[in-house]
Amino acid sequence: MMEFLRLQQENQIPAHIPAEDMRDLLVDNSKKILREQLWEFELEDFKEKEAKPLLKLGFDMFHTEVVLGLNLLLFLHVGAQFRINGQQKWPVPYRRFDRRPDVDSYCQALYPFCPTGDPDGRIPYMRDSDTISVYRLQTPVWEFKYGSLLGKFHIMHDAVGFSSAETGANYTMEWYELFQLGNCTFPHLRQEVYAPFWCNQGAACFFEGIDDLHWSQNGTLEKIGVLTGQQFNDMARWVQEDNETGIYYETWTVRSDPSPNATVWFESYDCSQFVHRTYRKLTELGAKLSSRSQTNYTKIYLYSGEPTYLGNDSAIFGQPALKNLALDIRKFYHTFRPHQTFADAMISLLEAFETVMLERSFYLYYNFEYWHLPMKPPYVRITYEEVPLP
Repeated sequence: MMEFLRLQQENQIPAHIPAEDMRDLLVDNSKKILREQLWEFELEDFKEKEAKPLLKLGFDMFHTEVVLGLNLLLFLHVGAQFRINGQQKWPVPYRRFDRRPDVDSYCQALYPFCPTGDPDGRIPYMRDSDTISVYRLQTPVWEFKYGSLLGKFHIMHDAVGFSSAETGANYTMEWYELFQLGNCTFPHLRQEVYAPFWCNQGAACFFEGIDDLHWSQNGTLEKIGVLTGQQFNDMARWVQEDNETGIYYETWTVRSDPSPNATVWFESYDCSQFVHRTYRKLTELGAKLSSRSQTNYTKIYLYSGEPTYLGNDSAIFGQPALKNLALDIRKFYHTFRPHQTFADAMISLLEAFETVMLERSFYLYYNFEYWHLPMKPPYVRITYEEVPLP
């Protein structure tokens, strides 16, 4: 498996190679590695009679591994080739669903999701004659617990506020994780479930009231536009559809490098992306939005070479031939497991540094499928960059 990934990352597998040629290429490269290893052990100095049993053992082991893994490797290569040549585009399109699935009872939130919002996600109806003010809201993540601390690192949470001129009612609308950010970024490793277990749903929350102090003390509360009641109702219908079909949170944006013309491999799907989609929809509906200040947002980047598609849970964790890959993914995510002691967390931090920056490897879970990222400098970066209003 590692030989397959290495060949792909070093561009030694042609883009249009037929399946039967793929088999020969893997075998030839594996034989080459075996010959090099035998040379390192100086088997040339052995007599033929002494070397023959050892050579036979080595080739038997090599043949067994190839037979076990080759068919699945070919399947993964053909699948990846089809995606790239047939449908695959960069960035990988975020997958939408027909409906939002029920939440698994294993997933538990430290803080309840949307405690004062409507349980069914309903949004109040506004009269056509009403005038609705629109507010840009931004505050440091977990401001209610840590105040401005995370804001010093530009780790911000974004939302949209509304105020009805006819009723005087104020509303807040935001999109965030059902089970906190850590659960959306890394999975749980359960003994009874072989594949990593994800609690990565995110959703929109609409509730009455705007906590002026929460948003303005360490962040932003700024009026940026006005809607009619009809425009607000049209937006509300769009929000409910968007919320039903876009169901999981994605922390990372993955790019080839930090330059402006870099290739984006994967886009994040988080609170700020929901705000951007909402602003674009309001503009489509005829609203005029403007800000007196620069509109900056938090982005968390990973930097890598071209990603390699690996497969979904059943393809990786349901096939004995890919046991080594499955174990490698579990080992990678074990470093980021939740509920660690301080000592374990320090050890895990060193392990993460070794994996991501020294071994230059990262496993990304996107669209419920795994990808391998060949990491490169600067590896990880948090930015606070401008995204103008539409």
